[in-house]
Amino acid sequence: MSSPTSEEILYVADKAVDTFRDRRLRCCLFGSTACYLFGVSRTPNDVDLVVFTNRYDAEELKEMLVEDDSDFYLVPSRNPTASYSVLWYRLPSSRRRRRKCKVDILVPPTLNIPHVPGRRIKIISDLPLMPLIPLLLLKLQGWSDHRESHREDMQEKQYVDVEDISELLEIAIDRGQDVRQDNLGWIPEQLRQDAQDRVWDFVEEYPDTAENWMMVGFNA
Repeated sequence: MSSPTSEEILYVADKAVDTFRDRRLRCCLFGSTACYLFGVSRTPNDVDLVVFTNRYDAEELKEMLVEDDSDFYLVPSRNPTASYSVLWYRLPSSRRRRRKCKVDILVPPTLNIPHVPGRRIKIISDLPLMPLIPLLLLKLQGWSDHRESHREDMQEKQYVDVEDISELLEIAIDRGQDVRQDNLGWIPEQLRQDAQDRVWDFVEEYPDTAENWMMVGFNA
């Protein structure tokens, strides 16, 4: 099965965002798709979307997408103890090759994702994105989680995370971003503190990034 192209990823993201917009549900992209739209070079392989709602849980939001567009479909998790389904989007395929794109739908505070004020959501290519600094903090959290995982496939992801984080850091510096800036006061203090601990771990592994971390407001 061939991976989705960047154009396909953005198409699927747009489909999901439109469904939630039509229902007046505020949302934004994070993860690799948001990184790509900010300028990270790696082509994302799935869509990560956070929906800011207290009315619906993630499974109900997935059902909304399936109801709205028949190309979205749900598959039971491979984990027999899991209570969630995995959401996919059908991509153009041939008789010999079925293609699809994975779509992750999350609701705060899952994975420590913060509630982003509507006025702080970044719009690029008509798609809503997690602001750059909190996106970087969540990417750093993902690196730490993958690094500490007992699963070999998860541990392998840390090296891709490092490349994304290094590029995202440079983009943040170019844009004059700083974790201490006034318009980021809504980021939870615990997420900031945890990020600082992870920065020290990251710098221990990759000391050449220390100066860049300091340039966006961290101790390194």
